[in-house]
Amino acid sequence: MQTLENVFEDVESRDVDLYAALDIGSNSFHLVIARVVAGSLQTVQKIKNKVRLADGLNSKNLLSEEAMERGLATLESMAESMQGLKPENVRVVATHTLRRARNARSFLAKARKVFPFAIEIISGPEEARLIYAGIAHTTEVEGSRLIIDIGGGSTEFALGDSITPLMCKSVQMGCVSYQQRFFPQGKITKRAFNKAITAARQEIELVVANLKRFDWETTIGASGTIRAICAVLTAEAESHNDLAISKSGLTLLMQHCCEAGNSDNIELLGLSEDRRPVFAAGLSILIAIFRSLSLKSITTSNAALREGVLYESQALDGSKNVRERTAQSLATRYDVDTHYAKKVWSTCIKIYEACSKKWKIDTWDLRHLLGWSALLHEVGLQINSRGVQRHSSYIIEQSDLPGFNQEQQKLLSTLVRYHRKKIKLQELPKFINYNEDTLLKLLTILRLGIVLNINRQESQLPEFGVKAGESKIILSFPDDWFDLSPLLLADLEQENAYLDQVGIKLKIK
Repeated sequence: MQTLENVFEDVESRDVDLYAALDIGSNSFHLVIARVVAGSLQTVQKIKNKVRLADGLNSKNLLSEEAMERGLATLESMAESMQGLKPENVRVVATHTLRRARNARSFLAKARKVFPFAIEIISGPEEARLIYAGIAHTTEVEGSRLIIDIGGGSTEFALGDSITPLMCKSVQMGCVSYQQRFFPQGKITKRAFNKAITAARQEIELVVANLKRFDWETTIGASGTIRAICAVLTAEAESHNDLAISKSGLTLLMQHCCEAGNSDNIELLGLSEDRRPVFAAGLSILIAIFRSLSLKSITTSNAALREGVLYESQALDGSKNVRERTAQSLATRYDVDTHYAKKVWSTCIKIYEACSKKWKIDTWDLRHLLGWSALLHEVGLQINSRGVQRHSSYIIEQSDLPGFNQEQQKLLSTLVRYHRKKIKLQELPKFINYNEDTLLKLLTILRLGIVLNINRQESQLPEFGVKAGESKIILSFPDDWFDLSPLLLADLEQENAYLDQVGIKLKIK
């Protein structure tokens, strides 16, 4: 008789990497853990906790202590489910509420004490792009599509063709914020509904105008609000079609909510208890979208932001390609001298590889951010060569940069801002995931890469050596080489004076 303990003895075991994506949303926190099987992601665990972080955001955009405590308790709980995962296989993204919260740094600092993984705050357009990626990689719909995701604090629109997004927009309206604004204490009236619908239509006027320049074949709804509405329509109709939402169905749901008079009194099949308080608010936003876009029906998808994050967290479809397209777009738009930019990049990477371990900056993330800053440090030349560092910094700070989260974009902007002239320590911004020492080390490498290529000539720079100390860098050049390049030596001596002011010594041999 065969025993169970050895039933798999003849089956070859495989090492399987697990990947995790955690979406810190305004309404709920969603965790998905998956493994890569035959080139595709296979979900092994899903956890969803209703946190309603946006409930704690006041009129001054300060997050309350109570909301912070709810969020921290949820993160601590989820950390237990994520034990043993490789940090490089985990990506945690925060959306609208932490984008808006003026005290988000305080929340993130507290989170670091109970949650071992870095938290990224992503922009609205980046959120929309990742939602599109999640649905595009998990549905079989071909051709052009519009994807709509109504969250707790913001609503995202992403239009694209196949797996390529063409337009990604985010609007500051969501089911939690609209519940507070139009349905306080859960009170529901037809007048409140009409005011909410009108307000939502005003919010999306510009997005609608841009969308109407395109034609799309399919409209898909994602995430909690739209899927909750779909579940109710399906249950109420006793239908087996659990994927469609119609305009007439939305009208009937609005009538039912108004008759109920209060969210506590809404009795609808398929409506979960935790969705009940924000159901009317989410419904008003979806009705506004239907009316403004003249939609007749939409389908729904189980995938959303977290699936998009997962696909870009693993090697098969990393965000590197997205970042490359972002850099190429900026370089084209601002007519960057790409030949010179590549020379600066090459020099920076050479110095980085010699210093990174000693300076404790040897991570994929930092290497690439240094590289992007080298390639894009002159985008501001299109504005004016005078003060180019300020112009370049502004462009990078204010542009939509798909593939980069808010801190990464801020770090890029800061590196570019101080790539020349004096470094003003008192003006350097504070980061959650990057300390000042890391920033200064990256800045040192970028500045040296630029100085060493300052004359832009083809093969002027000889082979040179690099050594790093704790807060010191030594560059060694061939004997008598500076006899032919006295200006470069003078530039390096000036750079030494700048770096010395921030505690870094440059020695030339």
